[in-house]
Amino acid sequence: MLDSKLLRENPKKVMSALKNRQFDTSLIDKVAVIDKKWREAVFKAETLKKQRNENSKEVGKLKKEGKAADDLLEKTRLIGDEIKKIEEDLGAIEVELNQILFQIPNIPFSSVPVGKDESSNKEIRKWGNIPSFSFKPKAHDEIGVALGILNFKEAVKLSGARFVVYHKLGAALERALISFMIDVHTKENGYEEVLAPVLVKAHSLLGTGQLPKFEEDLFKCSDDFYLIPTAEVSVTNLHRDEIIDYKKLPIKYCSYSPCFRREAGSYGKDTKGIIRQHQFNKVELVKFTDPAKSYDELESLTKNAEMILQKLNLPYRVVELCTGDLGFSSARTYDIEVWFPSEGRYREISSCSNFEDFQARRAGIKFKKDAGSKPEYVHTLNGSGLAVGRTFAAILENCQREDGAVLIPQILKPYLGIDAISAVY
Repeated sequence: MLDSKLLRENPKKVMSALKNRQFDTSLIDKVAVIDKKWREAVFKAETLKKQRNENSKEVGKLKKEGKAADDLLEKTRLIGDEIKKIEEDLGAIEVELNQILFQIPNIPFSSVPVGKDESSNKEIRKWGNIPSFSFKPKAHDEIGVALGILNFKEAVKLSGARFVVYHKLGAALERALISFMIDVHTKENGYEEVLAPVLVKAHSLLGTGQLPKFEEDLFKCSDDFYLIPTAEVSVTNLHRDEIIDYKKLPIKYCSYSPCFRREAGSYGKDTKGIIRQHQFNKVELVKFTDPAKSYDELESLTKNAEMILQKLNLPYRVVELCTGDLGFSSARTYDIEVWFPSEGRYREISSCSNFEDFQARRAGIKFKKDAGSKPEYVHTLNGSGLAVGRTFAAILENCQREDGAVLIPQILKPYLGIDAISAVY
């Protein structure tokens, strides 16, 4: 959530930044109108409170002098009633203001490339060698079905489209990837492992920015529960409404979770395979940082996620998203895209973002530098480290052989105890 003070004092800057995001800035005008109404009500309430205090002192003086104070007491009571009414109105105004603020996206960081869509994203770096094949490389779903490790027909029978059942070494590879990713992030990158609920209340999704903007993409259950679209939701809200000791920053968590998304608006896209499913596994990295250090922390978080692909020897590139392609809550985002031979292109496997204080304002997450300092909002960051299903798919495609087998990356062999997945397994 944006700071209403920033909207009040520098609306032109905010509107210019949001126009670069292709956002309709008419809501900013509405904020200005409601904010003015709120400030007028606050001023009136403070003026009346001052008058009430003066009356109370005068009543005490009159009583001390043995004089009648009934009229002044009645006026003071009426002022109290008026203050109560204004405070009730203020509550309603704040609700109205927040409902609009919750719909306004974050302001892009100053160096984010300006552009309308993904065509303006900026390639930052590439890593690894794109594999060459003496045969036409197959798609991951074709490989998986042929090896008997992916079954889409069974999943349709159980749940419908955009699901898959993993069998045998397919299930083992998925599990191995989860363990491998968590091991790297906890043992080498210094993250604390967290296993949090996948069912959360609406206020948790409000805190991280999925609600109200993206409700149609969420799976809602009974009793106001939602299935999480990413562990970012659960883990970020671990510190909701808290003041964190500055000495503990940065706080670094990694968390495995199944994730659930309706994929609203993606119909007809990636209907085959396991790239875009309603349920998938992911290892998420979440940071709470000092605002002065958050962009350095974004660089390190991105490199932590890249490390997984490097250890798996999977070629990838890093791109910075332009203003028109940024996620709703993000101020700056790097996408890590892994190479898919069957498509001859890179596909996103992780988005690493700095939200600055946008989520922290919504979730009430602050820190204090010392006992005498004023609480400040932390900066929150997260990124996939990595999307497990997409990593699985990338391994099948980049490590495939002409005979249909798939070589196991060296780093995963201790987890699986085999060199390759073939039909004989």
